[in-house]
Amino acid sequence: MGEEAVGSMTVDGVELRLSAPLRFQQKWVGQKDLLYQLLACWIVLNEQDLPLTPRLTGHPGTGKTTLGMAAACQRRQPLFIYQCTSDTRPEDLLVTPVLADSGRIAYHASPLVSAMLLGGVCVLDEGNRMNEKSWASLAPLLDHRRYVESVIAGIVIPAVADFRCCVTMNQDASTYEVPDYILSRLQPTLNVEFPNRADELAILRHHLPFAEPELLALTVDFLQRAHGLDLEFSPRDGIHVVRYALKRLAQTYGHPLNQDKAWHEALERVLGSEAVDLETLARQRRDAPGEAGGDLNLSDLFFTGNEPLAPGDDDAPTS
Repeated sequence: MGEEAVGSMTVDGVELRLSAPLRFQQKWVGQKDLLYQLLACWIVLNEQDLPLTPRLTGHPGTGKTTLGMAAACQRRQPLFIYQCTSDTRPEDLLVTPVLADSGRIAYHASPLVSAMLLGGVCVLDEGNRMNEKSWASLAPLLDHRRYVESVIAGIVIPAVADFRCCVTMNQDASTYEVPDYILSRLQPTLNVEFPNRADELAILRHHLPFAEPELLALTVDFLQRAHGLDLEFSPRDGIHVVRYALKRLAQTYGHPLNQDKAWHEALERVLGSEAVDLETLARQRRDAPGEAGGDLNLSDLFFTGNEPLAPGDDDAPTS
């Protein structure tokens, strides 16, 4: 992956230093329908039509960012990625003032704004980490207006016709809840699910072409069992397990391991010792407070068992 200097662009008399696009030839392996669906979102049918800005949802490690990158490569457009965080500010998303050597203020366009000006694709990664103030700054970009307003630079920045965008969101506890008026603009929702066995094996082979087939098959079998038990171990986890196991097998000093021992050690070091017994782990998570299998009541914090003062069903309010 590399970057290419693109220089500056002037908008309403203000010079913006542009971010460089990423040079990354990303391939999407398996689940081809998802790639076709994302590409369909970006089709423009006529002068009155607009591209859609979909949100890609799924568990961490299922390939949401990879999907967006692969779609940009398919369209042969410059690729930009903005990593959203809980402390992302509107000026971080748009234009940031920087003190130049001459003492004057220079304005740097974010990857998002650079994509808007250059006609590129921007992947807003992990969008459900951002606060509402930052999302509010993008509201006009995500509807028919297709512009952003930089308060810092004092300019309105329109997106060129070729600009495309998508947002990835993990299916876990987000830092902030994305407001409904933003979610209504991020449509449709494309859910990136865990792949089937054939696709998962193809993914590992693509990333680890130098790995022994037996090691890949062992890892895919593990991941498929985990998916069947609703455990969130992902293809990314599998890639880390295989990489570590291969590095342990390559060692010639100390006490060299055989393949089975190297793989089990990798499993424990990457995913934790509880991953060795998937059935027990799945049962523990099902029975955990707050999970399906038991709701946590406020009285549970103060009473245990059948204590005399513990409230029962008779204490429940009636309507």
